[in-house]
Amino acid sequence: MSSLPARRPDTLRFVDPVRNPYAPGAGQRPPELAGRGRELDVFDVVLERIARGRPERSLMLTGLRGVGKTVLLNTLRSQAISHLWGTGKIEARPEQSLRRPIAAALHMAVRELAPRHRAPDRIDAFLGVLKAFAQRTAPTGRGGAAPKLRDRWQPGIDVPASSGRADSGDIEIDLVELLTDAAAVATDVGTGVAIFIDEMQDLGAEDVSALCAACHELSQLGAPLIVVGAGLPHLPAVLSAAKSYSERLFRYQRIDRLDRIAADQALCAPAEREEIEYEPKALDLLYEKSGGYPYFVQAYGKATWDHAPRSPITAADVRVAAPEAEAELAVGFFGSRFERATPAEREYMRAMATLSLVEGEENGRDDMDAAVPTAEIARALGRKPASLSPARDALIKKGLIYSGERGTVAFTVPHFGRYLRTQPA
Repeated sequence: MSSLPARRPDTLRFVDPVRNPYAPGAGQRPPELAGRGRELDVFDVVLERIARGRPERSLMLTGLRGVGKTVLLNTLRSQAISHLWGTGKIEARPEQSLRRPIAAALHMAVRELAPRHRAPDRIDAFLGVLKAFAQRTAPTGRGGAAPKLRDRWQPGIDVPASSGRADSGDIEIDLVELLTDAAAVATDVGTGVAIFIDEMQDLGAEDVSALCAACHELSQLGAPLIVVGAGLPHLPAVLSAAKSYSERLFRYQRIDRLDRIAADQALCAPAEREEIEYEPKALDLLYEKSGGYPYFVQAYGKATWDHAPRSPITAADVRVAAPEAEAELAVGFFGSRFERATPAEREYMRAMATLSLVEGEENGRDDMDAAVPTAEIARALGRKPASLSPARDALIKKGLIYSGERGTVAFTVPHFGRYLRTQPA
């Protein structure tokens, strides 16, 4: 006798793991980009205003890891491409100069515009400036000798490097000149250029200052070139430390976790396309487990789909699948970050995790990853605050914690405190 509940054959839907629609991957676009309509609409307005010669600010997206900043950045780039803009994207890395990555991004952007330009000589002239700008990063030999030919970066540009433009060696001067020339090419075509920078908080101080100066100059000229950056919550502080006017130079958008309606949409819309449904209590439990963070929504959704035998998916299915989702997050999302920390840094984070629980309970936060005063961490560890500065600074540099307000720190990864509190000391 069948163990399936009595149900009409034409309404029974088996949940096929092969057709699992959820995508918990780094920067991987989910099947349903829920809860980001406002950001997409704002960027459409920015593109249209610039196309009409109206002044607009560059855009900065900030938020914790796992909220979908990279996905949104890629989606905004697709919007710009649909408006026939030239685009390029880079990912900032610590200790890496901005010159070569941004040169590569601008090369890509101008190549997209070149087929529509009526004067090939203008494109070649810009590429000569671009090549000169990029090659200023070539290492020098002992005593300041010129680099050997094999050490010089060749960006795949056939025209010779120009001289006297964007090649002074001062990144601030050179970047202003380079971006101004790129914007002029876009003006010739009647469109714009957008450069997308992920992990922007990892740029060096000199590069951040140069980028702010370039955006300032472009905004004063009304040039059709914008920078769209994405970074951790302390990105505004990084920009402000470089140039005081950066607070007014950029439009900042905080990317947060999804509300209940958007989280349900992220789960239900892809399922409906596969003719699968969720019971309300299953959605309640999935939101409780994921906290509305997009990466977690996808992780729990994928595990639940793989374990559910039939539609509608129930709360019991979620409870069975949750340990697998949590185990995968513990290894790939939390554990990989925890392993990067030294013993002293782990001790610092454990103290943070304990204190963030207390701070969260006092402030009524349901995710219990509240910011913690650094003085309290020192007190909990029985140490002087100055002696803990190396561990704190290293954790900030590794992108595991950030300082949103002076004298406090918080985890860059949602639920990281919860994870640490489950790990043996």
